[in-house]
Amino acid sequence: MLNTKWLETELEGASEGIAWEQFHENSKTGHYDLGLPTERVVEEMNSLYESLPYRNLPSIALPDSLAPIERGFSETMLGRVTPSVIRPVSMSLEKLRTILHMAYGVTRDNRDNPHIHRGFRSVPSGGALYPLELYFYHAGAIEGLPPGIFHYSPEANTLHQIVTGNYDEQLSRALVEFQRTLAKELSVTIFITGLFQRSIFKYRDKGYRFTLLEAGHVAQNINLSATALGLGVINLGGFHDRLVDDMLGIDGLNHSVLYLNGLCAGDVDGVRD
Repeated sequence: MLNTKWLETELEGASEGIAWEQFHENSKTGHYDLGLPTERVVEEMNSLYESLPYRNLPSIALPDSLAPIERGFSETMLGRVTPSVIRPVSMSLEKLRTILHMAYGVTRDNRDNPHIHRGFRSVPSGGALYPLELYFYHAGAIEGLPPGIFHYSPEANTLHQIVTGNYDEQLSRALVEFQRTLAKELSVTIFITGLFQRSIFKYRDKGYRFTLLEAGHVAQNINLSATALGLGVINLGGFHDRLVDDMLGIDGLNHSVLYLNGLCAGDVDGVRD
């Protein structure tokens, strides 16, 4: 077997912490790992929310229809780029609903399952546990929707407004320094968050890895659906996690932000990647 350990000592900064290595080792599946009995999995799934209910907040119904998409699959895939010029653009509630539905919406039912009556989503998910939640912020770009931070409920096709008003300054402070202007340049910022218990109760440490993988599936769906609708997408990993968690009102431990995707005008003058 090829020993690549020597490569690590040759790389600058390779000795600065090994948390990633410990996590990767701990999250590997072993031959003697025992899975939970089906009855226990069903019991736990039925005790967990399909998505956070926010029952104390009024629901905002999203359109039933999806925005028409005229671009073909190949054109959409090859046309996905990161715009080098970023500017906001107004969009309809129907377009927003389309992107959210394509990202993490319920696409088919699960009626044949005698135990779990949850619909399947637009992404693959370990054990169909769907540990993610979607939030978004806009300062007035979405027609017919007041500015603020919202939560998306896929199974009900509704929104809940978490807070009202302009949060450009808070979002700017939460981004790394060289990206802070994006807070006012983006039309909509989508936050992908993870409720880790939904996955780790069954898969232990690997459930956390599955949650991260699922966030990548959702982010790609956001990129492709927005591209197909003629919008641009900025994918953001440079943010201060705790500040974003505070914006969304989540605890940052059991439930924490994983990824940000910003929607903007789709006219591309050169690309960043």
